[in-house]
Amino acid sequence: MLKRKRFLVATTIVLAVLCSALLTAPGFADGGANHQKRNQNFGVSGGNVNDISRRFCCSGTLGSLITDGTTQYILSNNHVLGLAGQASVGDDVSQPGLIDNNCNIATVVADFTAAVPLNQNVDAAIAQLRPGTMSSTGDIEDIGAPSTTTIDPSVGLSVIKSGRTTGFTTGTISSINTSVSVRYPKSCGGGGGTLFTFTNQVVINSTTFSAGGDSGSLILSNSGHNPVALLFAGSSSSTIGNPIKAVMSALTTTLGRPLSFVGTGGFVPSSTFSANSALQPFTPGRSQVELPEQAVLHATQVLEQHRDRLMNTPLVLGVGVGRSDENDTDAAIIIYVDKTTGARPFLPQSLGGVKVRVELTDPFVAF
Repeated sequence: MLKRKRFLVATTIVLAVLCSALLTAPGFADGGANHQKRNQNFGVSGGNVNDISRRFCCSGTLGSLITDGTTQYILSNNHVLGLAGQASVGDDVSQPGLIDNNCNIATVVADFTAAVPLNQNVDAAIAQLRPGTMSSTGDIEDIGAPSTTTIDPSVGLSVIKSGRTTGFTTGTISSINTSVSVRYPKSCGGGGGTLFTFTNQVVINSTTFSAGGDSGSLILSNSGHNPVALLFAGSSSSTIGNPIKAVMSALTTTLGRPLSFVGTGGFVPSSTFSANSALQPFTPGRSQVELPEQAVLHATQVLEQHRDRLMNTPLVLGVGVGRSDENDTDAAIIIYVDKTTGARPFLPQSLGGVKVRVELTDPFVAF
């Protein structure tokens, strides 16, 4: 489903009950539900005020604050701010989003500015912030201001995010260099839609890291709060993000001016290191259980030889590089398989000496 949805008009009791179960399943954010009401921090409910159909209204997450040095912009997804390429420049962006204000427009905080087309491998858009409506220091709810220094994703990196639906959550990057097929419904609350394939994506395997409505959230490293990825899609058991460096590069090209995060500056040291961890070499923003770079490089080289064939295999939704389930220091080729049909494709146990690990999931959708 596209972001979060709610009924707009009355229907039969049976249909209303059915849709209530489907559309409110992800439920609520943290205990205070601060992510779903008027809030000047980022990582909260918001979206284009035209993201509405005859029966549903939709919203996502206003992820973070970026700047071109003069003007400040809200960063989120194309399908949250730009209506998946259908928005007009100047469209109002509200906080909270329609879903959290009975499908009515709440406080208008920004004006849609630009979006990267979805066929350019990221789902990203910006809206020019209206002064005084949200934090000018870039504070994210439950996190604070992010670092302005971005880092590359890596398998095993501990990450956090703050989003409209599930609030503040933590997770670990499960695969990188991942190709995924993601479905985009044609309209708010609609079914079917267009299938887009994204490459070099970040995947977090978790049933609790995100849910519908969290699209647009900024994924950051747990230590250092360095931007790592922009959340845009997933399933009931996985979260998908665009690598943040690719997002910023694509937006810079689209806008025609360099963009950077508004935040604290460089690396922010963690205050939770143990005595043992203090004795180990440490890379800013990195977990101590990441895969060795050489193992990732070898698995990636093998994957490139088979990527197209695997992605064209029926029921395969994605392929990437992750950790072997046999050894924490061994890389594996991760294949995401659609579990909803009950059928299973024939897949090798290894490729080029690299173990193949299968992850069962329902289809990936932009949410």
